[in-house]
Amino acid sequence: MTHILTLVADRTATTLTDAVVARVRDATDAGASDWLAPGEAADLACASPDPARIAEALDGAPIDAITTPAAGRRKRLLVADMDSTIVTSETLDELAAEAGLKEDIAAITRRSMNGELDFAEALRARVAMLKGLPVAALERTWATTRLTPGAAELVATMRAHGAVTALVSGGFTWFTARVAEKLGFDIHRANTLEHDGVALTGTVGEPILDRHAKLEELRRLSNAHGIPIEATLAVGDGANDLDMLREAGLGVAFHAKPIVAEAAKTRITYGNLRALLFAQGYRQEEIK
Repeated sequence: MTHILTLVADRTATTLTDAVVARVRDATDAGASDWLAPGEAADLACASPDPARIAEALDGAPIDAITTPAAGRRKRLLVADMDSTIVTSETLDELAAEAGLKEDIAAITRRSMNGELDFAEALRARVAMLKGLPVAALERTWATTRLTPGAAELVATMRAHGAVTALVSGGFTWFTARVAEKLGFDIHRANTLEHDGVALTGTVGEPILDRHAKLEELRRLSNAHGIPIEATLAVGDGANDLDMLREAGLGVAFHAKPIVAEAAKTRITYGNLRALLFAQGYRQEEIK
């Protein structure tokens, strides 16, 4: 069989049952199932399956179906977006709440992440609205920032198996540095939110890290570490992630905006970030 179909459930909300696995196996003419985590994830060896047949077999069940080539499943480079991917929130929107501008700025964020606005222009406009906000607001925002379930396991497990892990964000280094330290990312890249030590100046350092820069960072890291592009994994949720998702060996749209979910070959709609480990064939006992 040339491909592996991985079925993944969000273990906090539902259970992947033998009956569901059998139904998908029959619909795809797959081989015997291989359980990676009981009730959560299973592999099926198959030819390249028809997504429509998989969807019909799942019959609306909240189960993610991820198809990957059987060869080279485990990736050696992870490039991850931060906001609404590794952390649950959009940190700029939460920072805007400190200025009483969350709804105004979040509306711009949504349009930018849906690809309706130029990312760099939208970022400059949002940051300008925060001019004069005390630097202390950054600390308060960080205190309420939460990691996405599975993020710690994803980074720790891939690092334990020799992968390079990079956090590459259109957000700000003030936050990526803290997330990278907390989770153990090897590298972090983001934009610089400028301030005078007391308050934000309403400006962002240039050049802005946008969708093209994310793609270039994926390529740069791949070349720098001698890792073929097919051995890379990229994950994100917004329009500024699309280019790197398309180029990576495994590009995953994670709980993504509609334009991204529609364009990406691989989507995680229901599960958490552990799904990215199962997509690489990791078993429960290997997850850190």
